[in-house]
Amino acid sequence: MAANTTARLGALGRAELTLLVRNRTALFVALLMPLSLVLVIRSSLDQVDLGAAGMSVIEAALTGGIGMVLLMVVHTNLVSAYVARREGLVLKRLRTGEPSDREILTGIALPSLALALAQCALLVTGGAALLDVRAPQRPVLLAAGVLLGLVLMTALAAATSAVTRSVDSAQLTTLPMFLVSAMGSGLFAPLQVFPERIASLCELLPLTGVMTLVRAGWLGGGDTKELLGAALTALAWTVISVFAVQRWFRWEPRR
Repeated sequence: MAANTTARLGALGRAELTLLVRNRTALFVALLMPLSLVLVIRSSLDQVDLGAAGMSVIEAALTGGIGMVLLMVVHTNLVSAYVARREGLVLKRLRTGEPSDREILTGIALPSLALALAQCALLVTGGAALLDVRAPQRPVLLAAGVLLGLVLMTALAAATSAVTRSVDSAQLTTLPMFLVSAMGSGLFAPLQVFPERIASLCELLPLTGVMTLVRAGWLGGGDTKELLGAALTALAWTVISVFAVQRWFRWEPRR
């Protein structure tokens, strides 16, 4: 049974990778956009005092870059992929075969997840080797944050596809998540630089918990209570997203 599942996931992943390579726009967004936005983050932080947050501008930019990878490579890219396969009747045909619903959604996500992992690894190793950034202080915590972010963004992408009518409209339906996360989840600026009341609200956003774990894993800091709260927030959003997928995900074109 496990071997059959692995084989089906591999076949779905290879097919999706072929489609991703052929789609130049999606490939550009997945490969170049997240890393280029690291430069945007860095320039936007030049006037921000990060001393209280215990990090340098380049450290804030690189950890924020991991968040950008999760948003652009996983969430944005997968919303378009799920909608494109739905509108092309691919999902409907796949459901008539052996793969389960979970295998179909996971198989389509595999290339984006693998690419996101590779880019996160590049940011960490490149930052430590070339940019004089300290090596991850707690690698296990950093890896846990990234993996949790991958699962969360995949589930959110599937949920977002349910309200997305076409591939073109995916640019609009993914924009709120991008803007809210970029401004309020600590990508462009750590929550420590925000007023306390605003920071408390931002802690409840979907990606905030993941970013808290990522920064604590890479740069250190964060007490047990803070990290546990961040993990629970991210897990809660994951459960909500999975429920939304089970309840509202569309397998056939919208009419």
